[in-house]
Amino acid sequence: MNNQEVGRLQGTENRTYRDIEEMPEHLKNAFIAVEDTRFYDHGGIDLYRIGGAIAANITDGFGAEGASTITQQLVKQAFLSTDQTIKRKVQEQWLSLQMERQYSKDEILEMYLNISYFDSGAWGVGEASIRYFNKEDLSELSIADAAVLAAIPRRPSYYNPDSNPEAAEQRRNLILSMMEDQAFITNDEAEEAKSVSIEDQLDFTPANNDFAYQSFVDHVMEEVESIDGLETIDLYAAGFDIYTTIEPDAQQYAEDVIQSDEYLHQYPDDEQFQVGFTLLDTQTGAIRAIVGNRQESEAERGWNHATAASGQPGSTVKPLLDYGPAIDELQWSTGEQIVDAPHEYSDGTPIRNYSGNYSGSVSMRESLVRSLNIPAVKAMQEVGLENAQSFAEGLGLSFENNIEESYALGGFSDGVSSLDMAGAYAAFGNGGTYNEPHSVRKVVFRDGQEIELNPESERAMNDYTAYMMSDMLKGVVTDSAGTGQRANVDGLPLAGKTGTSNFSQEERDRYGVPDGGVPDIWFNGYTTRYTAAVWTGYGDGRGSGYLSSGEEQQIARDIFRHVMTHVHAGEGTEDFARPDSVCGDGELFVCGTEPTTPQQDDSSDRDSEPSEEESDIDDPLEEDTSDEPIEEAPEEESIDESTEEEEPTDDSTEEEETEEEPVEEEPEEPTEEPTEEPTEEAPEEEAPEEPMEEPTDEQPEDDSNDNGETNGDSEEDDDTDDDNGDSGESDDNDGAEGDENVEGDTED
Repeated sequence: MNNQEVGRLQGTENRTYRDIEEMPEHLKNAFIAVEDTRFYDHGGIDLYRIGGAIAANITDGFGAEGASTITQQLVKQAFLSTDQTIKRKVQEQWLSLQMERQYSKDEILEMYLNISYFDSGAWGVGEASIRYFNKEDLSELSIADAAVLAAIPRRPSYYNPDSNPEAAEQRRNLILSMMEDQAFITNDEAEEAKSVSIEDQLDFTPANNDFAYQSFVDHVMEEVESIDGLETIDLYAAGFDIYTTIEPDAQQYAEDVIQSDEYLHQYPDDEQFQVGFTLLDTQTGAIRAIVGNRQESEAERGWNHATAASGQPGSTVKPLLDYGPAIDELQWSTGEQIVDAPHEYSDGTPIRNYSGNYSGSVSMRESLVRSLNIPAVKAMQEVGLENAQSFAEGLGLSFENNIEESYALGGFSDGVSSLDMAGAYAAFGNGGTYNEPHSVRKVVFRDGQEIELNPESERAMNDYTAYMMSDMLKGVVTDSAGTGQRANVDGLPLAGKTGTSNFSQEERDRYGVPDGGVPDIWFNGYTTRYTAAVWTGYGDGRGSGYLSSGEEQQIARDIFRHVMTHVHAGEGTEDFARPDSVCGDGELFVCGTEPTTPQQDDSSDRDSEPSEEESDIDDPLEEDTSDEPIEEAPEEESIDESTEEEEPTDDSTEEEETEEEPVEEEPEEPTEEPTEEPTEEAPEEEAPEEPMEEPTDEQPEDDSNDNGETNGDSEEDDDTDDDNGDSGESDDNDGAEGDENVEGDTED
């Protein structure tokens, strides 16, 4: 971000030059088949291909189709700029003719195969063979291996077999068919090679010299490759400087927190556990740091858990799909009253709080702070699915199909990335203006040509929506009943939201997940300077692991707190500026409107006046908790707030938590979509997240303070309300399911 060089993508240590004699015939033929079928027949340029390209260019415009031979590609990579002009094309053709006069075909092919870029920091087929197949001897490469290597240079990051195996396998099979058509291999050889799963081919070996800030750099290169006009250019060999948005100090600190045990000590001893972290500049959307993996050994290349959809968002979608749209479209005040009572989706599927108790008429502010489920669903139903989806799409979220009511509690069919969540939340801290997250400022080529990249800002919501939402989300980290107290930074004007997804009961049975175990936990938050989104979970499918109740479910909040404390150190941070459109002293409302009057509790099912704990619980949407014995959430009345403080720390068991701690905090809503049909019994409302007392000064932040854990636990509990075993999305119980919901709630 300060124009200081971070590193060089092309390093000699990542090259392994190989002589043509070392390369098996099927390796050379794979590249010839896909790149230049007449390589041994032309003199540097292929007039047959040029004729076809000219016709396409006349029809579709210059540059529509290329006719570059392997010789031309070598010349372009070694000597020329990347612009697609007639002048450059003529230079390329002339130099290709000269090269053919100076070098033999094998020498040209050898140079080409050693200069091409194969992603993952690998230059040349020698390094690529080691990196992807762990084969230093090229003669060991199979026909299928050769086809995979030939597939990569066209679009290195897209056809990277380690990070995008499906696309790589499709292109591999295409190349095998081309090799067969050109009689380089037989039909039997082609079919045998196609029958091999690409995952079975790979033996990925990271480079010994991992590039600094690899997660960030990986995203930078993907962003550059997506620039209009550069799709067909070999950027990696063209020679260029990329001016990024990285803040090296923030990036290094985030990596230290996430990829070591120096700051946090509760990381699971499990290689499958992963973290996706994104830090943005709230005002511009510039990406300051990305950490896409927990393990340093995996940070070199592969699935980037920060930029790829990693998990369902749980209760973190409530500001984006429920309450934000309600303020923007219906001009609800923060004191808008919503009845927390037994309720149903439009299709009749019941939504109930985990504990079976409800809070009656509650304000929108209280519903959000405590992460209650039923009020969130009612807000979406009131504003309408179309308006809710439009609002979220204006914040950068994309949906394959139209959303359903289960999305109100994070029940997405697909997950979301921390990058997208950070971009959406930043708009609240930026007065309602959305900036697409970006990591590249400009690209400068050898010839001085520059491509400027400055995404345009877009008004995503009214300024009153952004301010009122921020004011309510402050309570999530500061209010005694808030689910995110563990993420709070003293003295920093901070807003944020917790989120937890859940397993369905069928998944718990199949994978042996105990009560209280959850797949995903989030914390997204922001100030006027920085926005951060943290996902924690397991990166290899739903059955790869779970976050057990207790300190593991506090990791996202702890990461957030540590990094935000560091990046805000030494400089003052302004509070969110109140616009003239907002009126009110306690509860806020849009000037010119009258706050709505409290609704009457119309629920005949409502139990005795709900305890605070009950109200804190996220209502499981439609998770079915009928087959799971549910510990009844202790009534708030029976729970002593002091119990929360005394709640056991990391060593505390779920049972202890449920016994000692009133489940005041509502478990966060499950993010999974309801996959099972609702059982006859509506999932009981998870124990409300207990109002967490602020952590005592005596207890360190990193360790789970009784107070801190309770606070954090309450949050997650809200998110896990859906844990009751339903699809998990609808269960808003952030992590607690069944009896554990209660425990989880208290833990959260």
